[in-house]
Amino acid sequence: MKILNFGSLNIDKVYTVSHFVSAGETLSSTNYEEFPGGKGLNQSIALTKAGAEVYHGGKVGKDGLFLKNFLSDENVNTDWIDENGSTTGHAIIQVSSTGENCILLFGGANKEIMIDQINRVLANFSTNDILLLQNEINHLEYIVETAHKRGIKIVLNPSPIDESLTTLDYSKIDYLILNEIEAKSITGEDSMEKIFQQLLSLNNQMKIVLTLGTEGVIYKDNSQEFSQAVYKVNTVDTTAAGDTFLGYFLSQISLHADIKKALQIASKAASIAVTRKGAASSIPTLKEVMESI
Repeated sequence: MKILNFGSLNIDKVYTVSHFVSAGETLSSTNYEEFPGGKGLNQSIALTKAGAEVYHGGKVGKDGLFLKNFLSDENVNTDWIDENGSTTGHAIIQVSSTGENCILLFGGANKEIMIDQINRVLANFSTNDILLLQNEINHLEYIVETAHKRGIKIVLNPSPIDESLTTLDYSKIDYLILNEIEAKSITGEDSMEKIFQQLLSLNNQMKIVLTLGTEGVIYKDNSQEFSQAVYKVNTVDTTAAGDTFLGYFLSQISLHADIKKALQIASKAASIAVTRKGAASSIPTLKEVMESI
């Protein structure tokens, strides 16, 4: 079973500053670093480290070719990443002396994906495969519609949340993996019971994985429900925790693991990731995860 992650590819441009820049102010940064980033890239890294066969679809500009090489070096298939974007998507991140950050995002090539690329990529996947999507690229509705017609199982991580996701056709989504804020935004509900009721009313066959931060995670479909508590650790950086969880959970599902085992392994992987700094660099290998369970 192949997993296609049609997702974002970003350059994270990180500036270390004494304080956040104010209107009209010019401020010198004390350090500058660049990192591979984007939810799409991070989730592809998590999937491949979890042992899945991963293909990444997306677009970069010439300034982002190192992102493609980075994924390739991590054993992600990059045949479906186009290189003709105007400018690679990126994030300008200020990190203050107190450890806080503020982020300015630019979609760039992530928002330049064309219909012909979507058709060309999806033609290589079928009913035995899985498509993973986030909300950092354009033509999301068209990708969902086209993949559904091909019988591909669709997994949606509706992040970052915006108004377009409230009108998406959830009847075509097989797995919905989201956090509490995203769930409340989509459903307009506050209680867990009503959130699940509303989501399942959109698609009674949908499988829902709701992450709750320190409160763990709940899985629910139309016939069963499971919960998994978090593993208590000394948290250093939560940046890629959600992406790590998703990658490991989906990898286990693709290997036909039962839900309880998938939740356990994914939660353990996320608990390791938060003990390390960084995004993609913090994601553990499957060997690390299995040795710590």
